[in-house]
Amino acid sequence: MIKLHDLYFKPFISEEEIAEAVQNMVDAIAKDLGDEMPVFVGILNGSFMFVSDFVKKYPKPCEVTFIKLASYEGVKSTEDIQRLIGLTQDLTGRTVVILEDIIDSGKTLEEVHRIFKNENVKDLIIATLFYKPEAYAKDFKLHYVGKEIPNKFIVGYGLDYDGLGRDLPDVYQLKTTQYMTNLVLFGPPGAGKGTQANFLKEKYNLVHISTGDVFRYNIKNETALGMLAKSYMDKGELVPDQVTIDMLNKEVEKNAGANGFIFDGFPRTDAQAKALDDLMDSKDSQINAMVALEVDDEVLVMRLLERGITSGRPDDANESIIRNRIKEYYNKTAILKNYYAEQDKYYGVDGVGSIEEITVRLSKVIDNL
Repeated sequence: MIKLHDLYFKPFISEEEIAEAVQNMVDAIAKDLGDEMPVFVGILNGSFMFVSDFVKKYPKPCEVTFIKLASYEGVKSTEDIQRLIGLTQDLTGRTVVILEDIIDSGKTLEEVHRIFKNENVKDLIIATLFYKPEAYAKDFKLHYVGKEIPNKFIVGYGLDYDGLGRDLPDVYQLKTTQYMTNLVLFGPPGAGKGTQANFLKEKYNLVHISTGDVFRYNIKNETALGMLAKSYMDKGELVPDQVTIDMLNKEVEKNAGANGFIFDGFPRTDAQAKALDDLMDSKDSQINAMVALEVDDEVLVMRLLERGITSGRPDDANESIIRNRIKEYYNKTAILKNYYAEQDKYYGVDGVGSIEEITVRLSKVIDNL
């Protein structure tokens, strides 16, 4: 992740991928033009890196020149195209290949065609390293495209955000969710996850997503996902991970402006953890930490038996059931502990002590993220 001015950008296209795309364009254009000597015209400022790498790889004699157009302010393409540097040579009868760094709306390309309309060139060929098909709103033919990309703002390899980022050898994509802290809160039965989640969500203004609560809400309100989940549960089958992920996705979307989320009760398996990572990545975010409350087994058993006196839950009143639940938790947590530890995102927190003491320990972890 990098920060330019006030915005954050995440890695998108590597230097190696860019080099491969440039080489493919070079090979295709060189093959099609044969022995003809073209004039490559770079569109400044953004194309300077692309043009440099392209002509260094081009295997035959060629000429290179530049025109300078401006169409961006901040992260938005403007309607106003300014011509800052124009053509200075006669291109009559020549094959001209426009080398663009990126084509999105097509406004700049429209100006390029207008410029060359009266230049009497033999052929005007458009080659762009990056192309945003979702944003393109013109009918001009694009003869060569290095890489199609989604309609999101990018920097690097000649492209900038208010002057910064042109020097980066890789390309980065704007991180649209700028400031978000997402936690997976874990702990064995009786560790006090629910109590701590309530404190943490208030202190850090996070949204607490309890998988159990989400399931109950969807089933009670007979949503499409709730009815689908219920159909599996009624048959005694496990609800597929994708159904759970789709429910969580709905919750995340409902709170798109949140400072972050506390996920409670999910993930429980390696596959679910990967699915959650994919979900957060699709939101331009990530899981920052798995925080696990660690409590001795005997303390847990005592807590749950005491809780069973008032909770009325049968699984809190039977010691053998309690121990089996704890054993099941450790079997599943061991896998997830390894998963998040490999990403340096696992944090074990002592869950023994007063509620306030445990909250302080958890807060110290989150404050240091």
